[in-house]
Amino acid sequence: MKLGRTGHAGWRWLGRLPRWLRFSVLGVVALLLSLLALDRLFPPPPLDPAYARVVLDMKGRPLRAFADTSGVWRYPVTLEQVSPRYIEALLGYEDRYFWHHPGVNPVAMVRGIGQWLRYGRAVSGGSTLTMQVARLIEPYHRSVPGKLRQMARALQLEWHYDKRTLLTVYLNRAPFGGNLEGVQAASFAYLGKSAAKLTHAEAALLAVLPQAPSRN
Repeated sequence: MKLGRTGHAGWRWLGRLPRWLRFSVLGVVALLLSLLALDRLFPPPPLDPAYARVVLDMKGRPLRAFADTSGVWRYPVTLEQVSPRYIEALLGYEDRYFWHHPGVNPVAMVRGIGQWLRYGRAVSGGSTLTMQVARLIEPYHRSVPGKLRQMARALQLEWHYDKRTLLTVYLNRAPFGGNLEGVQAASFAYLGKSAAKLTHAEAALLAVLPQAPSRN
């Protein structure tokens, strides 16, 4: 009985709050509980794809490669195995606020919606790198409901994983044309070298290729 009275008394502070504030607190609690329930009901898809196998020589050059079971050339790479020049070019071109936003950049989204309303078409994208990761692991239709699902998944990914993990997923799964995925496979295919040895020009080239991989 004592425990029950104590627990009941612990919530008396809520009744002493102004009505508007009390409903606000209850609304926030309900929202958080709903988000937790949705997170349990719709967990994020696995991040790790199947990789191709690559045989390297003593200098790290590929001798022979084997595609994965889907015929995709995707060579595994870590963040440390990619040139900082590429990381700099990628974030500068795709998502300069990647390290700071929660998965969705509200400023970029508002700007993109405003331009769409003004010109009747998309002028500048509002997708963050995390949103692109969400699309890579779980494709969405290019529609308003699809975009909203993509944004929700991006927020969920940021909740579950750190930034370095999400950036590594992008490095391994970004499309580079045909059956090439990931910066390491693209670097070997187009430049004949590891992504760790990219020059500034090469890094800039590979940073923009995923925007239109069908042109490669």
